[in-house]
Amino acid sequence: MEAFFYIVPAIMIAGVLFAAYKVLGRTRQVRAAWDSGVTAEGRCLRAYTRTSGGGNDTSVSTTLHHVYEFTTRDGRAFRFDEGGGPGTTIEGDIVTVFYAPEHPEGATARPPSRGRLAAGTGCLLAFFAVFIAGCVTFMVSVHTMFADVDRLIP
Repeated sequence: MEAFFYIVPAIMIAGVLFAAYKVLGRTRQVRAAWDSGVTAEGRCLRAYTRTSGGGNDTSVSTTLHHVYEFTTRDGRAFRFDEGGGPGTTIEGDIVTVFYAPEHPEGATARPPSRGRLAAGTGCLLAFFAVFIAGCVTFMVSVHTMFADVDRLIP
C-alpha cells in the first residue's frame, strides 16, 4: 500500500519529464527552421480544430490545427501538422514554410517570433517544474507520515 504513494507520483514525474523533452525538442526544431533562413512555398491542405475538456466542471479548450505541404529545394515533398496557427489561414492558402535543409520534417509555417517561442517554452517548463515539485513534496509528506506511524506502532 505504501509503495502506491511513491509509484504513482514517480510515474507522473516521468510523464512530465517526457513532455518537457518533447517540448524542448519541438522548440529546437522550430528555432533551427527559423535560423536556417531557408523557406519554401507551402499550401494549407486542411484546417481543423481539436477540442479537449468539457466534462462536468471543466471548460472546453479548442486548438486550431493546419496541415501544410511543401517541396524542399531538392524536390522532396513534405507534409506536416501544426497546432496553434492563425485563424485566417484556410484550405488552399499559400504560406511561407521555414525549414532546416537537414531536417525538413521539423518545418513550421509560423513567422519567426523568438521571444514568443522562448516565453511559451519557459512558461510551460516552469509549470512542469512546479508540478514535479508538488509530486516530490507529496512523496516526502507521505514518507514522513508513514515514518511517524511506524514509530507509534510497536
